[in-house]
Amino acid sequence: MSGFQTYLDNAERQTGITPRRFLELATEKGLDGAKAADVITWLKTDHDLGHGHAANLAQLITKSPDFVAEKYGDNGVLHLDGISAR
Repeated sequence: MSGFQTYLDNAERQTGITPRRFLELATEKGLDGAKAADVITWLKTDHDLGHGHAANLAQLITKSPDFVAEKYGDNGVLHLDGISAR
């Protein structure tokens, strides 16, 4: 498992929110086109995430899941639907 996936899994464990749901929430808040710093602030403030977890999720939200999977995923794959979906 990639280090990036570990951050996503740990953020899910802390918040109960899957990475895919974070993507949806960001879109609902109009943050899908925002700067990473704005997304990080939202994640830290509204979801009580630490900077590392917030920064990884922000990259997922601002760069796109495909970009992040290609760069950091295991063989181009990230698991976004939650730990229990695996």
